[in-house]
Amino acid sequence: MQGRQRVKWLDRVIRDLRIRKAIPQLAKAERVLDVGCGDGELCRRLAKHGATGVGIDSRFAKPETVAGFNFVSGPFPGSLPDEDLFDAVAMLAVLEHVPEGQKSAWVEACRVRLVGGGVVVLTVPSPKVDAILAVLRFIRLVDGMALEEHHGFDPDAVEPLFVSSGFQLVLRKSFQLGLNNLFIFSKTA
Repeated sequence: MQGRQRVKWLDRVIRDLRIRKAIPQLAKAERVLDVGCGDGELCRRLAKHGATGVGIDSRFAKPETVAGFNFVSGPFPGSLPDEDLFDAVAMLAVLEHVPEGQKSAWVEACRVRLVGGGVVVLTVPSPKVDAILAVLRFIRLVDGMALEEHHGFDPDAVEPLFVSSGFQLVLRKSFQLGLNNLFIFSKTA
């Protein structure tokens, strides 16, 4: 992408592992909202499978063109046009960066943006990851991760947050040796 934040190879490897876990969960979605889309890699991969949608991220300037996807440079949810509805919302390594007082509003925005039966696919790190990433950042193997924004995040808080907003847990699974967590929630009627 033009204006793309330069990241180190390990950042890309970690991103790609998350994407590989999410893609099968998004395979049936025709229209996807990628919140915190970063460099747009998930959108590029979904477009190859025929999906369309929107990628939103406040940290990029001018994304490249990805067939079927529009990109919004700005904060979620306020920068999205009101009329867009999606089959799925992806939030890969995003929720842990949202300040505690804003998480419920983000989840509600996901619910409003989904069609009936739509899904939210999200990944969040284990608390152990902060210490590992701090070391990796210190020795300059990674630099694209904003550890200072993790806000003491606890993955066990994800399910109650979504269930209280009208979602049903479909799947919770750890991966990357337990350092990452995949959640799938379905919008209930």
